[in-house]
Amino acid sequence: MRHPNFRVAKRFMSILAYGLNYRTAPLELRERVAFPEDSLGNALRELTLDIPQIQEAAIVSTCNRTELYCAANNDCADDLESWLSQRRDVHLNELQGASYQYWDHDAARHSIRVAAGLDSQMLGEPQIMGQIKSAFALAKEHGTSGPELNLLSRMTLQTAKQVRTQTDIGRNPISVAYAAVSLAAQLFSDLPGKRALLLGAGETVALVGEHLRSRGVTDLTIANRTLANAQTLAATLGADAIQLSDVANVLWEFDMVIASTGSTLPVLGKGTVEQAIRERKRRPMFMVDIAVPRDIEAGVGELPDVYLYTIDDLTQIVEVNKTRRLQAATGAENLVDLGAEAYQRERRVQQGQGLLQGFRQQAEQLRDDELDRAMKSLANGADPKDTLLKLANGLTNKLIHPTTAAIRNASAEGRTDRLDFIQEAYGLKHGTAKDGTSDNHSNERKES
Repeated sequence: MRHPNFRVAKRFMSILAYGLNYRTAPLELRERVAFPEDSLGNALRELTLDIPQIQEAAIVSTCNRTELYCAANNDCADDLESWLSQRRDVHLNELQGASYQYWDHDAARHSIRVAAGLDSQMLGEPQIMGQIKSAFALAKEHGTSGPELNLLSRMTLQTAKQVRTQTDIGRNPISVAYAAVSLAAQLFSDLPGKRALLLGAGETVALVGEHLRSRGVTDLTIANRTLANAQTLAATLGADAIQLSDVANVLWEFDMVIASTGSTLPVLGKGTVEQAIRERKRRPMFMVDIAVPRDIEAGVGELPDVYLYTIDDLTQIVEVNKTRRLQAATGAENLVDLGAEAYQRERRVQQGQGLLQGFRQQAEQLRDDELDRAMKSLANGADPKDTLLKLANGLTNKLIHPTTAAIRNASAEGRTDRLDFIQEAYGLKHGTAKDGTSDNHSNERKES
């Protein structure tokens, strides 16, 4: 007989990883689907409000992917896809032809591979782990992450860290920043003597600056919408700093421009670059746009003496080091599999917590009821020894009754699997009483 305070554990939610990336979607579609950083908080709140079955959500939006991680009560993929279509003003057919979805164990495996850099365009690139960490932290900050995504985040980052520390996946640099500078070195035989303008002041631009300095480039200028941020980065690189609004006046002075601002609109137009080329007396200008959405208008690539490359043009630059990383990726994938299995185990442990709590609450309520009955008997003058004996017998009978009933039903139905489970769970010995029942249960007292 189930105690009225006992509740069966709530059905576990499903985990969905939905998204599109550089493998499934062209740059033009990726930049339309990408979420501006300052809009992510609102998007998270709207997502959980607009789709009731989604209880938790996190959004990862980078230059190479937009992914939504959700904990939902049931299948929500179609609703999520429709929501994304409306939210980013992208036709539903475009998303359906370029998206992917993973559930539960596969979702965990995918998130680990992403965080470890195994799913990156530049295999093993390090920035993605920080981006994943930030995405889950933002979801927690805005109240859209709970037990499910907190567990996914913890296991994802824990395993990704193991991949990076226990394998050579990150030893040979093949990041977007590295690829951009490597391309510049191929085009300029005298790279150390060139002047470089970096648009933006984020992590990617900082890496570009570091790679340029390692190649001997010392004439660097950082341009950013917020001058203070440009000055902070410039101080670490020994560079100059200007505001983004001043770029048009000085653009002609630079031999190379590498852009990654995070702006939702282009910050460098065709007319501005065309004027700079005239002022340079047709001297060539090398430009790399590694932002999504793009910072440099696509039409700039049509100008003579301008060599414009986007993030999708950088892949071939890293093939040499990629071979070495692919060898390391074999061991990394083994760690990913172990991490995904560990995640599933932790989910099962979490799933049992509600059942354990209910089981304990039931036992504690039975204890309190019997103790209350005994205290009342003592208050009415009952014999203490007799009262304690009744307390012990009553509590024992009530605690073992559900298991006793389960044993009898399982025996009657021939469910040896249930009998074996109960025997193992309670550490019971093999044996048969005279009446045919287990000798461990034949002496059960009749309930008082």
